[in-house]
Amino acid sequence: MQALRQAIRERGRGLGTDIVQVGAFLNHRLDTGLLFEMGQAIAAHFEAESPSLVMTVEASGIALAMATAHALDNIPVLFAKKSPAKNQDEAMYLTQVASYTKGSPYTMRCAQALLPSDARVLIVDDFLARGEAVRGMLDLVRQAGARAVGVAVAIEKGFQEGGSQLRAQGIKLYSLSIVREIRDGIILLQDD
Repeated sequence: MQALRQAIRERGRGLGTDIVQVGAFLNHRLDTGLLFEMGQAIAAHFEAESPSLVMTVEASGIALAMATAHALDNIPVLFAKKSPAKNQDEAMYLTQVASYTKGSPYTMRCAQALLPSDARVLIVDDFLARGEAVRGMLDLVRQAGARAVGVAVAIEKGFQEGGSQLRAQGIKLYSLSIVREIRDGIILLQDD
């Protein structure tokens, strides 16, 4: 998606060889116009799959998930939680996930009542690196007996294995932008 690629080139920064910093517009401060454009692109790509629910994981995927759900005629968004809360007293689906960003494991969870078995789930997230968060959400969907119709991400780190592994498993993966490498603080995209 050209607008996202331009934002990455102009406002993104590479840290080391594996961190893509896009907090200026995607996952800290939000460029709402860009997010809604991204949501429309994802919705158009998956419209034929007739998703009935958009799923993400807290917190940085929520804005893109909302924009996508809005473009899909305002279907619901369900976000998996990363930690328990006192107001979570219902039965939960649980799965263990290793966080790439934080470098530690956590338990991803969502209320069983909110993920019905007849749901056609479109998984949306801001990043795809090793694919741990996506695999966690796919496991929650599987536990519910629901169907994952595809996965969409804003930025795929093409130099890490997550995208290739998901594609090899037959997952319909749509990446709005793919980072080829980070060199001297410069983010190089696949189409550069």
